Amino acid sequence: MEPRRSLGWPILLGVVLIGSIIALGVGWVLVSIAAALGSKNAAFYWAILGVGVALLVLVLAGVIVYLALTVKAIALSQRQSNFIDSVTHELKSPLASLKLYLQTLTRRPVSPEQQADFHRFMLDDVERLDTLIDHLLDAAKTLQQRPSRVAVMTPLAPVLERARDAVVKRHSVPAETIRLDVPARDGGLAVRGREADLEIVFRNLLDNAVKYSLPNPQVEVTATATPAGRVVVRVADNGPGIPISERTTVFRRFVRLGSELERSTPGTGLGLFLVKSLVGQMRGKVGVRGRMPPPGTVFEVELPAA
Repeated sequence: MEPRRSLGWPILLGVVLIGSIIALGVGWVLVSIAAALGSKNAAFYWAILGVGVALLVLVLAGVIVYLALTVKAIALSQRQSNFIDSVTHELKSPLASLKLYLQTLTRRPVSPEQQADFHRFMLDDVERLDTLIDHLLDAAKTLQQRPSRVAVMTPLAPVLERARDAVVKRHSVPAETIRLDVPARDGGLAVRGREADLEIVFRNLLDNAVKYSLPNPQVEVTATATPAGRVVVRVADNGPGIPISERTTVFRRFVRLGSELERSTPGTGLGLFLVKSLVGQMRGKVGVRGRMPPPGTVFEVELPAA
């Protein structure tokens, strides 16, 4: 595996360069001022000083921009490496499991009960691969998709119900694991956004809520309308929570908390990136906070009401 690049050396190099430029610039300015004050042709020295200061500022700005771009590029490289580790693990595990079950079925007699178990396990592995491919395709479409200016009215309750059904089926948990509290007045709440995009958003949020709260997940989903013409959907879980320092970075592409080689929960680091991207395209916003009382996490999605 390629060694991970560290952010320490570009930051140290940038600080040293910036300090050196400032020190040299200050020294040069002091020498120039002293020369100008002691010279008969002071206007010439002041003109040179002005040009030199301008060039110094440009060089300093260039070093700062270079440092920022370098840090950003290395951080992206780290996230991409994390993503590759994650996808490799997500592909390798179900494929190895499928291979083992198929070899067992072909090499020795298996009772009908064991065959039924093997078939169920293989279907679970295929479902896991299908979910991974859907995530990658959704991410690709989201990056290419532009915000739509057409206001599409979508009822919220059916979207949340389909997302709940898909998640409880995937994780094999009871339906009451995810409790929906969506007002049914005036035919129910409706938001402006495409139905397919909304389903991706809430399926990912519910999937994370259940996945990181196992083995005993309890997820609550509430939807309320605000006087400002917005709809706020809150997804609360009873998982370990997200540290305050990580609550802004979890929405970046390829980001997953912890070490990829040590975590046990599957994923690609694209789910919350899809959520933020699609909500932004629908002229909404998404945030995260801790659940009170802890433990747990609450994701809040605010969308324009239809």
